[in-house]
Amino acid sequence: MKMSLWKAFYIKPNEIGILYQRSDFQKILQPGNYNYFGRHWNVKTYDLNQPECQIDNLELLLRNHGAELQPHLLVVKTAFNEAALVRCGQNWVSVAPNQLTAFWRGFIEVESHVFNLDESLELPAEFVRKLRVNALNGIKKFQVFEYEIGLLYVQNNFVRPLATGEYAFWAVNRDVSVRTLSRMIPNPEFPLEDILISQHPDFVEAYCKTVELQNQQVAIARYQGKVISILAPCSRKLFWRDVEVEVIDISTDAKLSSELVAELVVGLPETVILSRNCLHTANIPPQYVGLLYINQEFQEQLQSGNHAWWVFGRSINTEIFDLRQQTMEVSGQDILSKDKVPLRLNLTTGYRITDPLTAKNRLSDLTSYLYKELQFALRGAVGAKTLDALLEDKGAIDSSIFDYIHQKTTDYGIEIDSVGVKDIILPGEIKAILGKVVEAEKIAQANVIRRREETAATRSMLNTAKVMEDNPVALRLKELEVLERIAEKIEKIQVNGSLDSILTDLIRMNRD
Repeated sequence: MKMSLWKAFYIKPNEIGILYQRSDFQKILQPGNYNYFGRHWNVKTYDLNQPECQIDNLELLLRNHGAELQPHLLVVKTAFNEAALVRCGQNWVSVAPNQLTAFWRGFIEVESHVFNLDESLELPAEFVRKLRVNALNGIKKFQVFEYEIGLLYVQNNFVRPLATGEYAFWAVNRDVSVRTLSRMIPNPEFPLEDILISQHPDFVEAYCKTVELQNQQVAIARYQGKVISILAPCSRKLFWRDVEVEVIDISTDAKLSSELVAELVVGLPETVILSRNCLHTANIPPQYVGLLYINQEFQEQLQSGNHAWWVFGRSINTEIFDLRQQTMEVSGQDILSKDKVPLRLNLTTGYRITDPLTAKNRLSDLTSYLYKELQFALRGAVGAKTLDALLEDKGAIDSSIFDYIHQKTTDYGIEIDSVGVKDIILPGEIKAILGKVVEAEKIAQANVIRRREETAATRSMLNTAKVMEDNPVALRLKELEVLERIAEKIEKIQVNGSLDSILTDLIRMNRD
């Protein structure tokens, strides 16, 4: 069989071919039929629907056969500081720095745009709109809404603010990011505030209000009349420009004015939460008084009302004292009387604090001191008297205790109003003995009273008899009274004759 020395090639309408003899480039073949004599011819075809061509040894071919290739190829070559965008019909392709790539011309419309990255990483607005639906390698897209401000960072270094709009940046061989801050939040968390203040004064002056406080200064930031932040001394903070800032010097007086107390202490709940860690507050009720100590030194007495102080750089303490009369109970005290009878007593005392500062300075624990002294006074008063004396005159115990405790408390700013023994509890056997004594006394008293009443009754009967003897009418009335009593005790009585004859017969029966 004889082999043919001709080789035939067919290039489709949507293809383009490159003719090689052995491995040497010869020419570009357009769609159609081709015949070549010899065995060393070959053709490599490319689909023009894929405009980016993948030609082996492209750079070498361009160097040696650029004139033949140039009419058919859009060649894009970028330097180390360049990147490119290529439009292939309705699609876009990005080309990174230091790249050589080519696209077929003619079948699909192609165009290229090269960008110098040293001059700007930002793509012009016309390209941002065109690339809105495309996701390309090496390009980052961002959107800043109308209520935001964007901060552009390259390699974590702030570059400039971004107004409302859409943005696209080349992000090849470097990190590009945009951090958005809401304008609806008056005190956002600015990234690296100190760097912005010191390194980017133009941005700070254009958009922000800066607060820098000294050692003895505090600041209150308000937005639309509402407190949004409280700054401690030596603070540095950025706010948007429409925030109002009040700086307060606390070097000489740390106490808040009544207006600030109303705003920060008893104002809106969110404001109270903000100020909680910045203030020492004291609510002095009516009939109370407070003592103010700053750095453990007494400053002043506080009258009723709300008070507040800045706590920065100082320790503040307040103590509140009730000026009303108070009651103290000394209960369950087991004491022996003078005649060795064990007793249990309960004591009540009423007292008032008249000088809180003296009481605070001279007594570490007022209630413990008063309770202890009342115990001593009670034991001294009870131990000096017998049981009979105690039971006969409990008021003497009260007077003795009052005199003792009044003397002990006068120098401590405490006034004793009253002292009284509430209960004297006797042991069971003593109660039984006293019960028998009382019972015997009451029986004797009852006998005396009974005899006295019998004597009085006899004397009354004698007087009645004398009256009747001298007065027949009185006797007849007495007879009627007796008849009435008899009638009450029987069901019926039959009367024959007149009432006078009945009474006469009754009198005669009594005499017989």
